[in-house]
Amino acid sequence: MVKSTRILRPKFTTHADGSDAVLVMHELVGETDGPTIGLSAAIHGNENTGAQAMVDIWRAIKDLPLKGRILMLPVANARAMAVNHRFTPIDELNLNREFPGNRSGNYTQQLAAAITSEFLEKIDVHIDLHAGTDRPTVDYVYIWNDEELSRAFGSKILYRPVMDKGGTVFSGTTKAVTLDRRGIPCVVIELGGGIVDQTPYVTRTVDGVLNMLRHLGAIPGDVKPAPKQIVVDEIETIRPTQGGWLEPLSPPLGEVIEKGQLLGRVVSPYTFETLEEIPTPFDRGIMILSHLSRNLVESGDFGFMVGNLARATD
Repeated sequence: MVKSTRILRPKFTTHADGSDAVLVMHELVGETDGPTIGLSAAIHGNENTGAQAMVDIWRAIKDLPLKGRILMLPVANARAMAVNHRFTPIDELNLNREFPGNRSGNYTQQLAAAITSEFLEKIDVHIDLHAGTDRPTVDYVYIWNDEELSRAFGSKILYRPVMDKGGTVFSGTTKAVTLDRRGIPCVVIELGGGIVDQTPYVTRTVDGVLNMLRHLGAIPGDVKPAPKQIVVDEIETIRPTQGGWLEPLSPPLGEVIEKGQLLGRVVSPYTFETLEEIPTPFDRGIMILSHLSRNLVESGDFGFMVGNLARATD
């Protein structure tokens, strides 16, 4: 059984309003030895699907037999989540581009340094939960250095980056500590988001993470086999070049989109004219991120993500 549970609140600075800036973490210790598995969410403040799932994950495992230790960081960027903002509102920096951080740097770098020392350097496996922000919805899982663990979550689409594209796209992410520095198994899950009911995505996140914990031997139970999965090594992010109502026209997430099909169009809320039509970038692709409802966007906002099926594998 779980031998002990406690809440940890390491302080890393003081806010101007006099409150302490702390990381709030839950530690669950099993009666038998094993690795420390780290679960994190809400590195981006407007991606709260994973943070919602953390509540249910904790409830599901707190009375189970547990091997090793689980360290949960349910809200990595509390200031950002409180205002439903992607970046830290104090300095408008992207926390997931500032790791391993700097204790003498700006606020976000101090936060990254605290997460590094108090969380990322104290775990043996890292499962990081992301979502599609508060407007688009996303559904895929990264394959970094433990393919079986990535597959165990159960998503249909997995993404195996071919390269770091000059060392810039993934620099400063949690991967800079967990994979590049420490070499521990790490999985990034992208699921949920959007102006839609998050319950199905929260449920899938809970079920997927519990299956990963069974796969790791941390909790008892049979590991559910993964569904038929597709692995892509190229994903294109498409952003509208005009602001207005973004009307989605693409197939559902996980479905194929063919050359000539439109992902969506931007329509003026004022004149009702079509300002832009957005085509799919590949001859044959698979939908990974999309707006599931008509949403107001600015030029350059996240629009769609499409995986290239040309070199996809099972």
